[in-house]
Amino acid sequence: MNDIGNSFRGVGYTIIDYIPNVLGALLLLLIAWIVATIVRAIFTKGLKKAGADRAMVKGHMAKTKESADSMLDSIGKILYYLIFILFIPSVLQALDMNNVAQPISNMMNKLLAFLPNLFMAIIILVIGYFVAKFVKNLVFSLLTAINIDKWFNKFTNKTSGASTSTTRMDAGDKATLANVLANVVFVIVLIPILTIALETLNIRSISEPIVNMLNQVLNMIPNIFVAIILILVGVLIGKFVGDLLISLLNGTGINRFSTYLNTDKTKTPSVDIANIIGKVVQAIIIIFFTVEAMNVLQLDVLNGIGEAVIAYLPLLISSLIILGLGLIGGSVLGNYVKQSSGNRFLGTIVKYAIIIIAVFMTLDQLNFATNIVNLAFLFIIAGLAVAFAISFGMGGREFAKRQLENLEKKMEKENDKPNL
Repeated sequence: MNDIGNSFRGVGYTIIDYIPNVLGALLLLLIAWIVATIVRAIFTKGLKKAGADRAMVKGHMAKTKESADSMLDSIGKILYYLIFILFIPSVLQALDMNNVAQPISNMMNKLLAFLPNLFMAIIILVIGYFVAKFVKNLVFSLLTAINIDKWFNKFTNKTSGASTSTTRMDAGDKATLANVLANVVFVIVLIPILTIALETLNIRSISEPIVNMLNQVLNMIPNIFVAIILILVGVLIGKFVGDLLISLLNGTGINRFSTYLNTDKTKTPSVDIANIIGKVVQAIIIIFFTVEAMNVLQLDVLNGIGEAVIAYLPLLISSLIILGLGLIGGSVLGNYVKQSSGNRFLGTIVKYAIIIIAVFMTLDQLNFATNIVNLAFLFIIAGLAVAFAISFGMGGREFAKRQLENLEKKMEKENDKPNL
């Protein structure tokens, strides 16, 4: 019985000795609750009274005042629970639970050492965002002051609306050139700031690849600007040369050849040859400048695409010439045969035969399934020859005889005419 009594007394003494530890842990929890409540109240209510929610709406960090208040409340809750987490190692040590408190304490020490870097990165991002926003608005104001959209629309023959004729445009209009350029400047200013913020975190496994990528993008920005300038210059030069060529061709009267492409001679020709040639030349000039812009970017994939386009252009131009000559030549020869022989059917056959040959030559020039195109052409010619031979040999002998007799009579008449 004495042993049992001694055991109970030992347990009682242990509990009594442990009561100060429990009271100390409870006191620490009470202090943590008081500090967390004060910090949350200062962060949420104090910042709201100071007008932080309105500043967040003006800075486009929140859409409405309610959403800004909700964000501040959420951050306040995070700080509230973070303070409790910071007190956990002390509470565990007060309870003599050092084995449990040690890893948590190490983790909290690392977290506390990381917090200054995190806060510094957040401050850099916030300041950088407002700086980039200020530069964006400044660039947008300068571009709208010189009315860049009006000049751009003038060169591209676009109607400038009321918004482009004024000296100030709506910043929410995403279609304006001033807004696009301002957003590009915003991104350019924000990239180095984002790089500095990531380096401030000092997490190499995360920040190093992202920083390297951002540095590559930053190094490409000058080339991107040069490429954009080249494309814009190509568009302007192509438009100028195309319009000049259209005016010159209209002066030469080249559009009169469009009558040969019109099947109904009673209607006005709808094909504007001068305009087509001018637009083709304009497109070719723009393509050349675009390919050169791709080469400036120094990307192997784009360079390969540009070289392929340049190598294919001569084939495309020669194919268009062949097709155009075939259409005009077929119409001219068809009309000549029809007028000389008086046979409309024969003239139509000649016309479409030449057009079909021109189409097959165009496809062959474009390297468009060359073997299939050649075989199809041979099959068509062979089929027509066989059909012609069968029709003349079996059912058209009398017709052929009459046509040969008429041809012989015309030849005799020509021989009987006196020589001048």
